[in-house]
Amino acid sequence: MASSSDYEAGKNLYFGKGCNGCHGTKAEGMTTYPALANRAKGFLAYKLKRFRSEISDKQIQEMMIPFAIGLSDKEIDQLCIFLNEYVDEQTERYDIEYTTEGDGGS
Repeated sequence: MASSSDYEAGKNLYFGKGCNGCHGTKAEGMTTYPALANRAKGFLAYKLKRFRSEISDKQIQEMMIPFAIGLSDKEIDQLCIFLNEYVDEQTERYDIEYTTEGDGGS
């Protein structure tokens, strides 16, 4: 397990670079964008380094190139640590105290 400071730095990069806009706030993936949470660090690093080198396997992946170009090896490592070790910190998913009022809007 990596240091908590690397995990936090990766988390800050993930949200700071806007990765969550396509890959989700929990790195769960959205529509055609893949889930990244708990993926192998080696795979994630390989893909990010290819994007940084302006190489993509598919046309849709080309949108990753501008996001990856400015990343250092250390930042890629921190992102990979965060994604590989991702833990959902959200404890409450629903508002169980919600009650309806009125006649339902009729």
